[in-house]
Parts: sequence; structure tokens; C-alpha cells
Amino acid sequence: MSDKVPPTGWANPAVIGLMGFGMTTMVTGLSNVAGLGIGFHSALSLAFIWGGVAQFVAGIVALNKGEIFAGSAFTGYGSFWIALYLFLYVVPGAPATNDLLAFWFVWTLFTLTFLITSWKHGPGLFTVFLLLFIGFLLLDAMAAGVTGITTLAGYEIFLDGLIAWYVATAIMVESHFRKKILPF
Repeated sequence: MSDKVPPTGWANPAVIGLMGFGMTTMVTGLSNVAGLGIGFHSALSLAFIWGGVAQFVAGIVALNKGEIFAGSAFTGYGSFWIALYLFLYVVPGAPATNDLLAFWFVWTLFTLTFLITSWKHGPGLFTVFLLLFIGFLLLDAMAAGVTGITTLAGYEIFLDGLIAWYVATAIMVESHFRKKILPF
């Protein structure tokens, strides 16, 4: 391969972080779309390892490189996926409505923090955070008792993951060919 590790010893963690986020988010979105037959088990399996642990590690690498935006986002959303896994699979009993609402609401606020500054990182990342913010607003509404929006939320969340996957792919292609080929 032509990819070289930079002199610092750490490559750009954005590909792993965005792929972990994007792929887990896509499967999670699809599991919310009625009629597709995709259960939440596949999403939560990805959530723990790929969306959670791998993304968290990408965040630590980014923080080590002095990248506060990427490092905070990747460690934050890596923690989100691990917490969601624990919340739904490990903690006994079904979560109460207020528990879900509180969980989604604080992550909505976390996402708003990144949305405010994401425009500085290009239209691809701005779109990822804008759609993620909208996705969390839909999850907030669902937890507050609004009905009939689960499928809409599923498609919206899938689209967000797809765009994150695309941005990761564009970064990987640019790194490999040493020039911008896919716009992001």
C-alpha cells in the first residue's frame, strides 16, 4: 500500500471514527424502518465494538494529535454507542419513558455543540451533524410520545450514516491518492 504513517506515528483517525459512526448509524436507522425485517440486535452488536470501542479509540488518537473537534466527537459518540448498548442490553428491565427522553435529550445537546462549529470542517461534516441533530430531535419526539415517526426517523438516521460513510470514504481516497477525488 502507498499509505504511509506520518512522522508522529499516528495516521488520521477520521476514517475509522466516521466509518464506525456511519455504518452503525445506517444499520440502526434501518432497524427502525417498518417492514424491512432488520432487528435491533445487529445495530447493538455494531454499536458496542465498531460504533463504540473503535470510534472511542479514534477519538483518543485525535485528541493525542491535538484535534479537539474530532477527538471530542469520536470519544463522545463512541461513548454514546457503548452507553446505548449498556442501556438497552445490560441494565435490567425496559427503560422508562423519562429515562429514554433524558438519554436522547442530553445527546441532542451534545450534538448541537458540534453542529454549531461543524460548518468550519466542510459541507460533508456539517451535513452529518445537521442530520444527526435532526435525528436526535426525532428520537426526542418519539420518547415524548409522538407517534407515527419511527419509520421517518429510521430513514433520516440511515441517511446520516450514509453521508458519514461517504465522508470517511472521501478522506480515505484522498489519503491514498494524495489528491482530492471525491468532494467532501
